Amino acid sequence: MDFQLNDDQRALRTGVRELLAARFPREALRAAADAPGPAAGLDRALWRELGGAGFFALRLPEAEGGVGLGLPEAVLVFEEAGRVLLPGPLVATHLAAGTVPGAATGESVVTMTDGVLVAWLAEADTVLGESADAVPVRSVDPLTPLHRLPGRTVPAAGPAAPPAAVLLTAAEQVGSAVRTTELAVGYAKEREQFGRPIGSFQSVKHLCAQMLVRSELARTAVYAAAVTADPVEIAGAKLLADEAAVQGARDCLQVYGGMGFTWEADVHLHLKRAWVRARLWQTAAQAGEVLAAAL
Repeated sequence: MDFQLNDDQRALRTGVRELLAARFPREALRAAADAPGPAAGLDRALWRELGGAGFFALRLPEAEGGVGLGLPEAVLVFEEAGRVLLPGPLVATHLAAGTVPGAATGESVVTMTDGVLVAWLAEADTVLGESADAVPVRSVDPLTPLHRLPGRTVPAAGPAAPPAAVLLTAAEQVGSAVRTTELAVGYAKEREQFGRPIGSFQSVKHLCAQMLVRSELARTAVYAAAVTADPVEIAGAKLLADEAAVQGARDCLQVYGGMGFTWEADVHLHLKRAWVRARLWQTAAQAGEVLAAAL
């Protein structure tokens, strides 16, 4: 089986990257992060533009007004969204396309509870799942507002999240992991110490190499799971993607040194978003139970 991207898939990835570069560049990310309220991070005009580009209707059949593609293509799109830390309930709105009016075109913002937490509750037009009496909680990520259902805890083995939601979240994590690897390598080439770029030091080389290995391993697992759509392989991909995103951001902070801990650097935004994504849809404990049950 050939797992290489075909020409159409490469063109899709390039098109989405160019769209996001034009409509959600770093300046937009920083403006959203610095805004006084999380709702500022949800650009309705951009949301509709994503809908017009087929972001949410990507897997809908053409007969129903969709693009007619599959999970492998959706993974490529969500990887690009994760790379730029695009905010909003992207996964939930994507899953709702075809069932919730306006979701496919980006006219409606849809969110979904995982049984304990729900993101973007106050800003969503439609909420799927129980959300009554949910109370706001402080989110570590300034661009992911969260509400919590009172008295709920995360069971180790479930409830089972939609496999597509888990996989697309893993794809976002991969995009973030790849981006922090790029940031670390770029900084290591520019920052000098003792008259030499810090990237010439063995310890920094090792950090960057480990980041690359983790991100590429996670990307391969996510791509393979997108082809098979096997829940067990998806759980394994989520575990690897969460590790790549979280540990990659931590290693990127290490490469940046003190500069990485400042608000002006983007590294902390990747780490905070990775922490939140690792908790949503399928935690490490839940993914581990899925893998253990299959052994």
